[in-house]
Amino acid sequence: MEYTQEDEIDLRELWVTLLKYKYKIVIFTIVVTFFGLVYTLSLPNSYKSYTLLAPQETKTPSLAGELAAMMSGISYGAGNLDAFTSLKAILSDYSFNKAVIEKNGLVERINSTTKEKNYLFAFGYDGVYSLLHPSDESVIDERTSEQKLFNAYRYLQGMLSISSDKKTSLITLSATSNDRFFAKEIVEIYLVALTEYLEEMEIIDATNKIKFYKQELASTKNIELRKEISSLISALVQKRVLSSANEYYIVSQMIAPRVAFASEKTGPKRKQILMIIAMMSLMLGVFSAFLKEFIGKSR
Repeated sequence: MEYTQEDEIDLRELWVTLLKYKYKIVIFTIVVTFFGLVYTLSLPNSYKSYTLLAPQETKTPSLAGELAAMMSGISYGAGNLDAFTSLKAILSDYSFNKAVIEKNGLVERINSTTKEKNYLFAFGYDGVYSLLHPSDESVIDERTSEQKLFNAYRYLQGMLSISSDKKTSLITLSATSNDRFFAKEIVEIYLVALTEYLEEMEIIDATNKIKFYKQELASTKNIELRKEISSLISALVQKRVLSSANEYYIVSQMIAPRVAFASEKTGPKRKQILMIIAMMSLMLGVFSAFLKEFIGKSR
């Protein structure tokens, strides 16, 4: 019974404290939430562009041939890995990205995108954003060319994403940006770059194997082995020729990337952000009231 009375007294004191500081808590919450609203309105919309890809089978011609290649020290080509694994590994490789950035002038393109500010905002108002972001602002402003390339690489890694559906094996390559036109452009650039790189690696791998098997064919006298090697060389030559037959190597495009409509924004989640800010400010206001009351009583 004694514990119950003490608990009731504590709850009553807490309630009295809340009533004492209720106006300050409400005003603090409103002010913080207002600035939170200003912050959310300053955030430009983000948009996603994507392409849907179907992987194509690129199996090796012969198990015996692959064993011979392994014994010779010749590495596997891209065709020995599934399309998604190959694309994902290359997409995160800095050397590959560096070459893509330099070839397509993406450092300048990124900076021009952030300067032009081809962005969309809530209610179409960009005054807060313009105030916080001067027109001469650049995302990539390092002095050395290597630093610029690395910063562009990190910027693009934040934009790009690749995923695979386990049920259908379909691959989605996407890019998210505040500039919906730039998002589509990046998807197109990287789709071409990734598939061309894989095709080049496959051709180099097949050429090396053909060279090796021709040497083996010239040195062996076993009729059955010569027949197997000849068949393997023929298959590799055919594979090398067919690798250039499709528009995109190792994958076929099911859905082409497009510019997202203005209503198809993926972020920011302004309502959720504002609700979190309001809740956190209310909790902080209540905590501050209890803390002030505690310090006052201690004195």
